[in-house]
Amino acid sequence: MARAFNFSAGPAMLPEAVMRKASAEFLDWNHAGMSVMEMSHRSKEYMSVAHKIEADLREVMAIPDNYKVLFLHGGASMQFSAIPLNLTQEGDTVDYFNTGVWSDKAIKEASRYVNVNIVTGGEADNPTEIPDVAEWSFSDDAKYIHLCTNETITGLEFQEDQLEHVFAQGKPVIADMSSNIMCRPIDVSRYAIIYAGAQKNIGPAGLSIMIIRDDLVGHAREITPTLLNWATYANNESMFNTPATYAWYLAGLVFEWLKANGGVEAIASVNQRKAQKLYDYIDNSPFYYNTIKPTQRSWMNVTFYLTNNELESEFVQASKAAGLLSLKGHKAFGGMRASIYNAMPEEGVDTLIAFMEQFAKTHA
Repeated sequence: MARAFNFSAGPAMLPEAVMRKASAEFLDWNHAGMSVMEMSHRSKEYMSVAHKIEADLREVMAIPDNYKVLFLHGGASMQFSAIPLNLTQEGDTVDYFNTGVWSDKAIKEASRYVNVNIVTGGEADNPTEIPDVAEWSFSDDAKYIHLCTNETITGLEFQEDQLEHVFAQGKPVIADMSSNIMCRPIDVSRYAIIYAGAQKNIGPAGLSIMIIRDDLVGHAREITPTLLNWATYANNESMFNTPATYAWYLAGLVFEWLKANGGVEAIASVNQRKAQKLYDYIDNSPFYYNTIKPTQRSWMNVTFYLTNNELESEFVQASKAAGLLSLKGHKAFGGMRASIYNAMPEEGVDTLIAFMEQFAKTHA
């Protein structure tokens, strides 16, 4: 059976080469006589896997030596609580951007522990743009600035000029990059912390990654649970308790695949082409439309609507029959969403556009 093109927002499509290598190694990893998912996480065999994975990620993202890389449980959402617990004391103020659903969730959790100042946003449940920098309001005494660089649900993404204004504040910048990590080169050293759930651009669900500057570890509040304290992981090579070993291993295969295909620089060119051709088609079709401000559109999550919304159900059914999966938009906002992460080949986007064009002709 041929593999379909899976446009799911997460758990998302994995590179076929990764799946094939994992399949070949599934019963017997490196002649160990067992699967990597069966071996002790503290064994020398698995430790060699873990060390290589971290080294590959450091190479792929050019992570400076003064940053720790933690492999964690709980997805990015667990860090919504861990961040204020590790970096603030009661009564402190922090700055948060509210640019969509995931920003809002992070804000609600942080508000349990600190005073949260909303830099901008929050007026709409489904924002279509990030307000102009002239409307931003930072706190003088903020302990850090938090933002979600790419809102997965709506497809709204921070742009370089906006990020420059954030960095210019001189405060530690913390970024949830769950849905656009490794989609293009970034300067890790400009961020205090980068964190991401794995199930979009890194690997399968069950793992999250945190890249954190050394000096930010070791300041957790007394009340911080052991498994929310970053020092717990930093002092134990992310193995204080049993980690998500197989998800960790699969993430490593993704990093190998990325390196073999030219790294982040090369995949960025592919990603830009994929997004541009899909947006161009949508913008030039009277049958479909996108609501996000054109200059702030995501490379990874392309949302669109049918002019005749009564055809949405038929579109989803027909696309599934054509081998184009998970195009239905988020239940809260409807429409369609094509998540075109690193693993989505350009052929998949071309096939989607051809389907959309034929569907439009049939229902014109």
